[in-house]
Amino acid sequence: MTDTPRWSLAIHGGAGVLTPDRYTPEQVAEYRAALDKALEAGGKVLSDGGAAMDAVQAAVMVLEDDPLFNAGRGAVFTFEGRNELDAAIMDGATRKAGAVAGILTTKNPITAARAVMENSPHVFLANDGANVFAREQDLEQVDPSYFATEERRRQWQEFRDRVASGEDWFDADLKYGTVGAVAVDTSGHVAAATSTGGLTGKRWGRIGDSPVIGAGTYADDRACAISATGAGEYFIRLGVAHEICARMRFRGETAEQAANHVIGEVGDLGGDGGVIVAAPDGSTAFAFNTPGMHRGRIDSTGLRETAVFGNGR
Repeated sequence: MTDTPRWSLAIHGGAGVLTPDRYTPEQVAEYRAALDKALEAGGKVLSDGGAAMDAVQAAVMVLEDDPLFNAGRGAVFTFEGRNELDAAIMDGATRKAGAVAGILTTKNPITAARAVMENSPHVFLANDGANVFAREQDLEQVDPSYFATEERRRQWQEFRDRVASGEDWFDADLKYGTVGAVAVDTSGHVAAATSTGGLTGKRWGRIGDSPVIGAGTYADDRACAISATGAGEYFIRLGVAHEICARMRFRGETAEQAANHVIGEVGDLGGDGGVIVAAPDGSTAFAFNTPGMHRGRIDSTGLRETAVFGNGR
């Protein structure tokens, strides 16, 4: 075992009002098992000498396939009652990136984001164009009903009832179930990937920070890789992911210092959420200003941990 990891991976499954009184021990165990499964998938890629890009995609695909999280299967419903999915991926070695928004039938939206990066001259595709492109790339397609779950439908109905009663839907009880992964491989390259269903009841084609390069997703071998989750409008306004990387690159801050500072700025503006960070030296960090964030990390030193609430619980 060495003090400095040769490779590392960190993941998140969303932040929000996650407190022990809201979960049974069985539910906590279920979330931690799901996170561990994603760590296993991404960690295997890295331990076999694979690329950070492949590791973050592998981890995110596991989380997209798990209905516990607001990404892929298990995504929240829009105001109109659809599942509209967003995703982004970025390679720190080349600073190439790909992103999609409004995906409707591609089973794993993160694969569409990577296809945009690798097989198009563009960075960001949305709505009809993104869906046509994904089909042209022969990515696995599913019926839209695949993404819908009864629990998300129940949440959507509760949202509709609140709106009908005149309540402001953007309340403090929101849970940001976005998923993401950041990694550094044995060559010292970093990568980031993020995937989400957005906010319950989102309207008018709303797009949050997850697919926005520099806001919810960013990677640069000169600094770090970032994936964010939270109140996307605030993360976009601050350019959170790029801001953290810039503080590390130009001010020499550690991942933890930079992440905590910028998440503090999010809070100062009235937003909440969190980030995961991976640096080329193998270090990883979490920062969030909510009661909890589904998270985990694994590295070549033997570290392997998952948590849901604050204080590493």
